[in-house]
Amino acid sequence: MTGETPTPDAAGGAQHQQAGPPVAILAQYIKDMSFEAPSAPGIFAQMQQEQPDISVGLDVNANRQQDGTFEVVLQANVSCKAGVATAFLMELTYGGLFRVNVPDEHLQAILLIECPRLLFPFVRAIIADSTRDGGFPPLMLAPVDFVAMFQNKMQEMAAAQAQAQGAAPSPEGHA
Repeated sequence: MTGETPTPDAAGGAQHQQAGPPVAILAQYIKDMSFEAPSAPGIFAQMQQEQPDISVGLDVNANRQQDGTFEVVLQANVSCKAGVATAFLMELTYGGLFRVNVPDEHLQAILLIECPRLLFPFVRAIIADSTRDGGFPPLMLAPVDFVAMFQNKMQEMAAAQAQAQGAAPSPEGHA
């Protein structure tokens, strides 16, 4: 079936929905990846004596490629230390190309919540495999709350915008 399909809205009337799924993954890929174990092989003995300290940072960005097509990128930065020595560092930039067919008011949430949620299992597997292949126990990342990340990003953007408006010079030229 092609074309527009009427669907009931909340008021009981019909609204038209464009054909095709709201989100489709066109491609997934590693854009950049780095794994370093600068203190190997000595770090393996040290990690038997000291509890490792693992730090994980995750960021999401989206860029319009063409009409209805977007690149969503997950950037993961992982570091592991035992004492003051660095056991390993890993940086992964993992991208996905998505066709998104949703109303504009939902676009940002889809790009920064739903699309990264679809990419995350692959990022998690790559990090686990890379740490294991690097001689360490596989690092299994915990599930990520992309809704909270999105809300934090929106709050930061609103605060930055408010600060920029507050810092703008007055019409008389005084700050």
